[in-house]
Amino acid sequence: MVTPPAEQPTVPATTVAPDAGTPRRKEKPRGLLGDAWYDLRRKPLFWISTAFILLFVLMAAFPSLFTSVDPSHGELSRSRVEPSANGWFGYDVQGRDVYARVIHGAEASIVVAVLATIGTVLLGGTIGMLAGYRGGWVDAILSRVADVFFGIPFVLGAIVILFALNPPGSTRDKYSIMGIVVASLVILTWPVSMRIMRSAVLSTKEADYIVAARAMGAGPGRIILKHLLPNCLAPVLVYSTILIGSFIGAEATLSFLGVGLKSPVVSWGIMINEAQQFIRVSPFLLLFPAGFLVVAVLSFVMLGETVREALDPKLR
Repeated sequence: MVTPPAEQPTVPATTVAPDAGTPRRKEKPRGLLGDAWYDLRRKPLFWISTAFILLFVLMAAFPSLFTSVDPSHGELSRSRVEPSANGWFGYDVQGRDVYARVIHGAEASIVVAVLATIGTVLLGGTIGMLAGYRGGWVDAILSRVADVFFGIPFVLGAIVILFALNPPGSTRDKYSIMGIVVASLVILTWPVSMRIMRSAVLSTKEADYIVAARAMGAGPGRIILKHLLPNCLAPVLVYSTILIGSFIGAEATLSFLGVGLKSPVVSWGIMINEAQQFIRVSPFLLLFPAGFLVVAVLSFVMLGETVREALDPKLR
């Protein structure tokens, strides 16, 4: 008897996916800044505020790109002439081109705000880092000193400082006046950045990687610069962005009161101060510098808010 051959099991045909041979690109894990940038670039407010900020920075750095008119040149024959094709924003009481003064006024406002922010963050951040890391009596003394400055009313303190350093009738040049205003803003506002940095250090200095670095023999300088500072910088940077907008408004307020920037400096606050007596008869003298001031402040504040939301995972 012949035994029939055993049937071979049929192997089902395997379906090959069209992209089976194509290696998939593995996405690299993003860090905090990578996640923040991925979130920021999808927000219209970020791009709108950034565009306005770049515009104001260009106005401050290169005013000749926008106008070639001397902002201090005036002709009384065109005093308070309304906006027209010859003068887009009109002319002020002394016959000076309001458009040229608005463009050149961005320089003083932006420079004062940026320098005051840098000084405030450096001073307050350094003191806050020292107070939070050392703790004990060092933290107690530095915190009480900050409380003293924090309790000074901003406007009153600025008036006292500016009247003492730049009294009426003094003949100082442009940069000396700007330096005095910057110094007064730094002196009165550094405790806020100190508290922000101190709280960030207190919540970070007991982390595992800080304890491990300390156990491996790392000194205080290396721990602060290598580990604490990079991980505590985000809230201070967010505060700095908002602070620039606040300082633009503060400079305009002090200049409006007559204790901030003074002639020969050109700023939006000075223009608003000069236009207050002619609001009813020539409202355009107030409208244009005040409009630029409001847009500049809102741009920096909106940028700070969007950056804060991007860096804080709880707000996404």
